[in-house]
Amino acid sequence: MTASPESGQIIYRRLLSMVARHRLVFGLSILAVVADAGGQAVFVYLIKPLIDDNIGADNGQFSLLLPALAMAAILIRIAGNFGGQFGMEWVGRRLIADLRESLFLRYLTLPARFFDQHTTGQLVSRLTYNTEQVAQAVTKALIGVVRDSLTVVGYITVMLILSWRLTLAMLLLVPVVALVVTVISRRFRKISTRIQDSMGDVTHVTEEAVNGHPVIKVFGGQDQEYTNFDKINENHRRLHLRLRATQLVSSSLIQLAAGMALVLVLLIAGADFMRAQVTPGTFTAVLMAMVASIPPLKRLTAVHMDIQKGIAAADSIFRTIDEPPEEDRGGVAMDRARGALRFENVGFVYPDSEAPVLTDIDLEVPEGTVTALVGRSGSGKSSLVKLLPRFYSPTAGRILLDETDIRNIRLSDLRRQIALVSQDVVLFNDTVARNIAYGGRQEASRQEIQAAAEAAHAMEFIRAMPYGLDTPIGEDGALLSGGQRQRLAIARALLKDAPVLILDEATSALDAESEGKIRDALIHLMKGRTTLVIAHRLSTVEKADQVVVLDQGRIVETGTHQELLDARGLYSHLYQLQFASS
Repeated sequence: MTASPESGQIIYRRLLSMVARHRLVFGLSILAVVADAGGQAVFVYLIKPLIDDNIGADNGQFSLLLPALAMAAILIRIAGNFGGQFGMEWVGRRLIADLRESLFLRYLTLPARFFDQHTTGQLVSRLTYNTEQVAQAVTKALIGVVRDSLTVVGYITVMLILSWRLTLAMLLLVPVVALVVTVISRRFRKISTRIQDSMGDVTHVTEEAVNGHPVIKVFGGQDQEYTNFDKINENHRRLHLRLRATQLVSSSLIQLAAGMALVLVLLIAGADFMRAQVTPGTFTAVLMAMVASIPPLKRLTAVHMDIQKGIAAADSIFRTIDEPPEEDRGGVAMDRARGALRFENVGFVYPDSEAPVLTDIDLEVPEGTVTALVGRSGSGKSSLVKLLPRFYSPTAGRILLDETDIRNIRLSDLRRQIALVSQDVVLFNDTVARNIAYGGRQEASRQEIQAAAEAAHAMEFIRAMPYGLDTPIGEDGALLSGGQRQRLAIARALLKDAPVLILDEATSALDAESEGKIRDALIHLMKGRTTLVIAHRLSTVEKADQVVVLDQGRIVETGTHQELLDARGLYSHLYQLQFASS
């Protein structure tokens, strides 16, 4: 979806408003560009007196004043070019940093449904590739417009002063430039938008290949991944060629018009009625001004296309920044909850879906107890616990924490009451200690961190690491085993000391020895906390205070492990199947 000309103007004005925050540096850069353009025009103007009054003079005298003025014009050009380019580079990098900061902050506050609808590659590409395109449009392109426009105006002014008749030939360029800008710019923006989307696809496929390299190698998926990447990469290449072809067509049209104008100047200058009025110096200066004006005219059409490219990139960035953050209308402050939970007639349907995931969920979870959620895959277990920290909100009914609707509790206060340990442990490319003391507990003392690690049975492997708690663990804990990762996650939850704990199949992918150590750590973690356990291994829920069996989004059985076995319902059936296959 490309921006219309009207929306394009709105987007560009919004970008300029961001540049206005740095108006001092921007203004100085513009002044430097004006000096650069003025220096070029003065230098060309001095060609006439240099030839007519000095080099071609009959009196044989040669004045040093004009060469000195020409040198001064050159120095002004050099200083203006440096000041303008460096100043705009400063503003451009500042704009990129501002956009990336705004985009990253929005990523941190967007609701879960947004990330469900976008690939990681697309979101990373917006932060890296698209922001660079925007800076090109607002700074380098803008300074190019100012410099080249003033340069062309300066040259035309010099030509008018020297010979207005010869200058009329320049008017041939005006309709051609207008035609190129009007006809080609919309096509350019459309191609630019498709290039940015394809860049997101390239990033996405690459990330999948890098992150999934063990699976790719074991299952022999190299050819399949290469085919996918080659198709996307080839599409990206073709789009860039189409973009370049559009650029070259516009440049060629400008060059054609300029060539026709030059030929016309030569014809006019050679005509009998002009010979008496055009001196060698005048002709040389006018011809030099006309030739020198061709490159900035060609750049002006290219700059316009850079602006269209930037507008297309800014459109995707601003649409993300303007996405509403997670809804937080809660006004109830909560220091530390007791942990009593109640689900009242809760129903839930995922956004952009019609089929209900949860229906009529009524469930009481007393404080300090352990409740196990079991059922077939797709029965709604994970969806139910996602509602608790308000990753999603129920579409029907309500959830109470200590008799308070969680929608009325401030979001930060609600999430402070909850700790999470899941099968897919998320760790960060940092030290062991900083992964345990993460987020709200990042100021925890060394003793507190070590105590949490001891309670999670993690210190036995941490002590063996090169720098102990200060050892980096690699991207997503790549240098750790599955059991070690789980124990760090448990240590993090212990240090948080939240009254409500969610265990999402925390031991399903571990060997027997690791599972035993983690089970001991989990027993320590669950003491005194209200715990919701999602478990596929039914042997892990035998000691739960209550077992809740879900099927097709509904609660079909509730009771203790033994009660449900005796009832010979779905739980008993699943239990027998699991042990029969073990």
